[in-house]
Amino acid sequence: MLRPWSDRQIEDCGEPLCSLSPDFFCLQPHPYQALGAPYGAGLNPFALREGVCSRLLKAQRDLQSRAPGLRFAIFDAWRPIAVQQFMVDHALAEERGRRGLPLDARTDDPLTQKALKDVEEAVGRFWAPPSRDPETPPPHSTGAAVDLTLADETGTPLDMGGAIDAIGVVSEPSYYAVAAQSGQDSEAVLFDQRRCLLRHVMEAAGFQQHPNEWWHFSYGDQLWAWRAGQKTALYGRSEPSA
Repeated sequence: MLRPWSDRQIEDCGEPLCSLSPDFFCLQPHPYQALGAPYGAGLNPFALREGVCSRLLKAQRDLQSRAPGLRFAIFDAWRPIAVQQFMVDHALAEERGRRGLPLDARTDDPLTQKALKDVEEAVGRFWAPPSRDPETPPPHSTGAAVDLTLADETGTPLDMGGAIDAIGVVSEPSYYAVAAQSGQDSEAVLFDQRRCLLRHVMEAAGFQQHPNEWWHFSYGDQLWAWRAGQKTALYGRSEPSA
């Protein structure tokens, strides 16, 4: 499945992956490692391209100047293709279960076929295909994308009105905007303010937000190029240096 950004050419600038600074709070245990995702021995999921790390630090400093006591909580960063495949399969199984579709559902039944297709489309809005084509890498495999949220000074994540990786419209960045405008739903106002704050400081540092995910931002990958109106992406698929 091609994405709207798949047509952006990649001219990788060659920056290495770098471990995130201790200035950031990284959620432990890593959410996908806890599920058994195959990162492999010694691989660090909390890594990004060198230039992306610098921009993320700039964004956190901006956040702390605007909202003292807040910081970023990093959920996920660099992701190898094997982990992307694992998590796509996991998300499909979870969504099938949520909709009451057994794993051994009959695929020759038209209604079941339609239900399974609906699951694939729903999951596909949030999870990029685990493509090994160097011209269409999943955003996280480039080291240019980060999933994050806001946290208090102890590192406890704030309630953003929807869990990271939730499948559904509640994950859309502006989901609470209409309710917040009326001012009658105090929770909607709070959630919208928090999502807007996160988006503002990240965009001020040059990041672009995934259109369906309040938590996903990137700089330099194909998604970034598409949203920023750039013809060329700066980062392709990346692997740790030996």
